[in-house]
Amino acid sequence: MQPITLDAIRSAAALVYREMPPTAQYAWPLLADRLGCEVWVKHENHTPTGAFKVRGGIAFMHWLRQQHPQVQGIVSATRGNHGQSLARAAARQGMRAVIVVPQGNSAEKNAAMRGFGAELVEQGGDFDEAREHAARLASEQGLFLVPPYHVELVKGVATAALELLQAVANLHSLYVPIGCGSGICAAIAARDALGLSTEIVGVVASAAMAAKLSCEAGELVETASAATFADGLAVRKPVAEAFAVYASGAARILAVSEAQIAEAMRVYYSDTHQLVEGAGAAALAGFTLEREAMAGRRVAVMLTGGNVDRQVYAGVINLAG
Repeated sequence: MQPITLDAIRSAAALVYREMPPTAQYAWPLLADRLGCEVWVKHENHTPTGAFKVRGGIAFMHWLRQQHPQVQGIVSATRGNHGQSLARAAARQGMRAVIVVPQGNSAEKNAAMRGFGAELVEQGGDFDEAREHAARLASEQGLFLVPPYHVELVKGVATAALELLQAVANLHSLYVPIGCGSGICAAIAARDALGLSTEIVGVVASAAMAAKLSCEAGELVETASAATFADGLAVRKPVAEAFAVYASGAARILAVSEAQIAEAMRVYYSDTHQLVEGAGAAALAGFTLEREAMAGRRVAVMLTGGNVDRQVYAGVINLAG
């Protein structure tokens, strides 16, 4: 993929801001006390869908309408946030949105997608199998297949990192979770477009290590499973285009356990009173692993979403000691 220019991100921002304002970034004092440095949180849990993906959907669907005006419907696979984003954006473009989720997917995210207008299909044992089924539906029904990673999605998502990096000067490090990779690639794109030296650190779940293992091997590595409760990170097969970006653009990739993700969710609640989903808390969990190395520095974390089922969140909070 060619580098995304600053003008391209700003053009995407103009589209995004027609439908939502920029989200806040705050330096929370209790996080600073806990972690020993200045900690900024980018609050993508405050978007119209409760997650960063909404930005990509807005930008992508505008591009699709302009470049492929004959398209009447789309199909894509998701665990929830990507699907909410596309369903919302498709409805605004007058398009049908068929969204495929794996069986046993989050009931509350399923309900949210339907609320935004999605025709929901439950198929497959995990995200990667759902993605295969979405490709079949695209062929069978003449729908436009929206991949989990596309340059137009990245342009939209990059507007979040652009806001943060323009608002907070001299950031040493920015921690970003990795699922299919649009979030970290967007952060890298915004950093590079601004000509900054901020290091971008990726974070995966130790139960879904495909991105980290691929970077260590220097080639795509598929895992047998991705059984993490942080469903936004539950990917077995890295996206090749995204891998090409974060393998060279990220400073490193960290892995965090289920317990560490859950603890980060609790920390967010106690220190900021923010309700955060597992994938949304992963960046903070990763940063916590490196707190000693980051002592005294200015650091930011992407809080990518707050869409967690009530029962799951209640279990996490009740485990607090």
